[in-house]
Amino acid sequence: MKAAIIGYGKMGHEIEKILLERGHRVVLVIDENNASDLDCAHLAEADVALEFTTPDTAYDNIRTCIESGTAVVSGTTGWTARLGELQTLCREKESAMFYASNYCLGVNLMFRLNRKLAEMIAGVGGYEVRVREIHHTQKKDAPSGTAITLTEDIIRNLPSKKSWVNYAEGIEHATNRVARPEDAAGDQIVITSERVGMAPGLHEVTYESEDDILALRHEIKNRRTLALGAVVAAEFLCGKKGVYSMDDLLK
Repeated sequence: MKAAIIGYGKMGHEIEKILLERGHRVVLVIDENNASDLDCAHLAEADVALEFTTPDTAYDNIRTCIESGTAVVSGTTGWTARLGELQTLCREKESAMFYASNYCLGVNLMFRLNRKLAEMIAGVGGYEVRVREIHHTQKKDAPSGTAITLTEDIIRNLPSKKSWVNYAEGIEHATNRVARPEDAAGDQIVITSERVGMAPGLHEVTYESEDDILALRHEIKNRRTLALGAVVAAEFLCGKKGVYSMDDLLK
């Protein structure tokens, strides 16, 4: 497999290592110093592009890949209000796109458990739910894409909850910010975001009643698990057309 890496930060470097370990070739690397090289001509040699950049650049990067006919795997979060536009474009262009908010296998198992637990809690009643995420201080978005996925899955399965707000003290770029957790409405889920040192990522969903506490928790130990998942997704996507996610891969 011939791969392009779009975004050559810590994640991009880890992806490169795993690509080479698994016998693939890296034919193009794009970072902020050569961003203008992301075009049809430079992408022509690549079978698939792996895009891990920033919320401000992801949409245009992915769109360029789709319009160039290059399959693209993306894990950039914080921009996905426009994800549907690119999925539609991908189908129209008969290209290939794979998107996940998190490429860790354990997190994707947590997504499935989370959906089922929310459905079961809806039948039982009597529990209040909250979501917490902790990441490194260099993370560009808050709440994390994984926390949003967890929360929106809860909302789809728990009729008492309609929307979410973010409590993120000291994080200027937080979305749907609320000043205090207690300011949230009864039909809103509070996502608490924290930024601590170099923490790779922790996500926790907690249900609490008057009598007990039930929690789902996942903690990533290193970036390698994310990079490996992205490379496996690229291997899965290579040669295909259409729009895919981790649910497709895990089948």
